[in-house]
Amino acid sequence: MAKAGERILVTGATGIIGRHAVANLVAQGAEVHAVARDSLDQVPLQGAHIHRLDLLDRPATQALLAEIRPDILLHLAWITGHGRFWNAPENLDWLASSIYLIRGFVDAGGRRVVVAGTCAEYDPAAGHQSPLPETAPCHPQTLYGWAKHALHRVLAAYAEQVGLSYGWGRLFLLYGEDEPAERLAPSVVKAVLAGQPAKCSHGLQIRDFLDTRDAGAAFAALALSDVEGPVNICSGQPISVADFATRLAVAVGRPDLLQLGALPDRPNDPPYLVGDPGRLNADVGFRPAVALEAGLNDTIARLRQQPGGRE
Repeated sequence: MAKAGERILVTGATGIIGRHAVANLVAQGAEVHAVARDSLDQVPLQGAHIHRLDLLDRPATQALLAEIRPDILLHLAWITGHGRFWNAPENLDWLASSIYLIRGFVDAGGRRVVVAGTCAEYDPAAGHQSPLPETAPCHPQTLYGWAKHALHRVLAAYAEQVGLSYGWGRLFLLYGEDEPAERLAPSVVKAVLAGQPAKCSHGLQIRDFLDTRDAGAAFAALALSDVEGPVNICSGQPISVADFATRLAVAVGRPDLLQLGALPDRPNDPPYLVGDPGRLNADVGFRPAVALEAGLNDTIARLRQQPGGRE
């Protein structure tokens, strides 16, 4: 639980993770200050203090930190455009602005920072065949992965130097509310609901999927804990991409429309990428609450209600 009067600043608060992190932090008694550049009118953040801010605007960021003087920073904001974010030059802008944000947070008296990292930091060439612990070697293959990993290394050194408590949540794959339409779950569901072929790769890759509600709750728990260093934000449950897509098509009732192998596999896509949730479970004390079947059914139900969805 949050300490009485403790202020928590959440960036990326309207994102698919941030909205759930904010809800969990508010429910646990924190004074939550939610920051986003846009979407504040579309995503309700009940119980939180709302701030519209472009984190790439350094003077505005410094002014807000000086005004709020948060105790905890949960930094979830980053470039998220589907597909292009992997090697977008803007990753460098977010690396620089994140360093500035963290330094400003410390200058304003902050005591703990938690940042969203990524499973893309891990080395895909290491031949992983079992869930990855946080001690697994890191050697990213994308600019996004390198930018996140560089921020982690800088943060770890800076935290030690200034006595800052920090946590680094390495996020694995997500599905859930308000995903971009191009992502796996909504693309499959929307296609089969419309009676159209759902084209996918062969889907032999083994992955670790987590509902966005659990991801937000996990980050909230990590932010309120005293756990230091990297923590995998994951389910720990391996499933092939093909099986994930097939479960969606079957649940809609049109598995015949799923076309595995109709799209090429992504170059250099690691065959196995699953996290070990040991630290998340034991140290943070968090376990996912949304079972995969329930999460997929919720996803389908939401998409049926959207314009163009069919009963």
